Amino acid sequence: MYNQRDLVLIPVPFTNLDSKKVRPAIVLSNNEYNKHTQDILVVGVTSVPKDEPYSLPLTDEHMEEGKLPLPSRIKCDKIYLLQSKMAVKKYGKINVKTHHSIQQQIAKLLS
Repeated sequence: MYNQRDLVLIPVPFTNLDSKKVRPAIVLSNNEYNKHTQDILVVGVTSVPKDEPYSLPLTDEHMEEGKLPLPSRIKCDKIYLLQSKMAVKKYGKINVKTHHSIQQQIAKLLS
């Protein structure tokens, strides 16, 4: 079972759906939801440091556990629901402050 704030690797299909790449994502859904369903709600992460609307920086200082291979950005407008068994592995966990910032960005997106 994955927990809220875990940084995981998930398969993301190319636009043409012919193949997939493994990409990082952060688990948004709470632990109660994750425990009682087979799904997790995640938000995408990219290592392309382009400052886009609804994105946030993600560096090692934002991590509670683990290290990032590259400074990255959290794409708060890229939200996915997928079966938890599709996640390849966990390789870190973001801190509470960063999780709160994601929630604020998503709230702005929905307002």
